[in-house]
This record gives sequence, structure tokens and C-alpha cells, in this order.
Amino acid sequence: MKRTAAAVWNGSLKEGKGSLSTQSGVLTDTPYSFGTRFAEEHGTNPEELIAAAHAGCFSMALSAGLGKAGFEASRIKTSAFLDLENVEGSWRITAIKLETACRIPKISQGQFEAIAEDAKANCPVSQVLKTNISLVAKLED
Repeated sequence: MKRTAAAVWNGSLKEGKGSLSTQSGVLTDTPYSFGTRFAEEHGTNPEELIAAAHAGCFSMALSAGLGKAGFEASRIKTSAFLDLENVEGSWRITAIKLETACRIPKISQGQFEAIAEDAKANCPVSQVLKTNISLVAKLED
């Protein structure tokens, strides 16, 4: 299974503008810019999308883990807080904090915490954030 997204950027870093599109069409030429990424302008940015992906992935992994253990959540709400910091002149994602609040009948705190920790460690987005990323770079005429 392959999922794709594309970004187009035109111009310099600070004055340029870009757009993001996804295979599903949920994002179609969605604008982003220096201001939406590093200032408080309204709009999206790559880090916000990573945080959303991580929150969604974790929630589904938690639901799967609960199901394997014989539980079913009536509600899982997860927020991801991503820290983007300038470290020695280079922008880096330095941390992602997941916070989840769930309604799960008949589960102990200990069972819940163990299943949640497993979901955090093993959801695909958590995995990709700690693995190598490959790159193919080519110039166009």
C-alpha cells in the first residue's frame, strides 16, 4: 500500500509560497508559507501535519491494542504537541508529546497505561519518526 503527498514551493524561503496536495484530495493545493510555519499566520505547515498524523495513528493503534486485550473504547481523543526549535542555527523537531483521554469500560489504569505505551512505541508514525528516510533527488531541465 502506497500513500502519496506532494509539495510545490516557489520563490525564496521568506517571501516564497508553497502548496501541499495529497493523493486522497483532502489537501489540494493547500497553501503554506514561511509565516504559517515560523510565525503566527493562519494556515498549515509540515509540523502541524506531522502532529495530526501522529495523533491519528496513535489513536488507531491504541484502539487495536485495546481490542486485542478484549476492551473497546467508546471514545479516544488524542492531541499531539510538536516542538519545533532552532537548535544551533538549524530548525529541528525536538519532541512530540501525545496526550490521550479515553472512555474504556472495565479497564484498570495499569492495563490502560501498558496498552497505551505499546501503541505509542509501535504505531507506524512513531516508527517512521525514528527510522532512516531515503531520498531520490534529481534536477529538472
